[in-house]
Amino acid sequence: MYRMCGKGGHTTIRTYTKAILLTALVTLSLGGFLLHVRIHPVSQNSANLIPVISGLLSILAVPLLFSFRKTIEYGYVLNGILVIIGTIAMAHLSIVNWPAPATVGAIILKTTLADIAILWSKFFVGKALFDLEFFGYDPRRAKKGKTFRYPNLGWWTVHLVAISLVYLIGNLVWR
Repeated sequence: MYRMCGKGGHTTIRTYTKAILLTALVTLSLGGFLLHVRIHPVSQNSANLIPVISGLLSILAVPLLFSFRKTIEYGYVLNGILVIIGTIAMAHLSIVNWPAPATVGAIILKTTLADIAILWSKFFVGKALFDLEFFGYDPRRAKKGKTFRYPNLGWWTVHLVAISLVYLIGNLVWR
């Protein structure tokens, strides 16, 4: 585990930043979980159990995995996959319940677009946590790596598209 204090018993910038990012990750996850439970209670539809499980993983498992150097990559991947699954499920819900008329205002305010944006903020907090912990806090270090290779954002784009296509095909085949 990381040292909690630097020389002289003071908290380091690294420890402080990590604690703030972990707190943001838990807060976003808890907020999303509570909103989902309020809007889509499990008592009304057993399918709502999947987001409940995803929410609990986001609140408990993801921050725990991000807390240790040995498990940070697992936290990063689990957080990203949960965001992708949530995005696909919420986009599907919006498509099924598409507002009529489909004006720009209706699409922005009467779909799950805002919820998806909040969900992606959870992804980016996790990405910042991963990058800072895995690559270091040196402000002079150059950003390297191929866009579509792990752990870069292109890798996540490929997974978002691929999982969306699998979901779409499954939805079309098993109607």
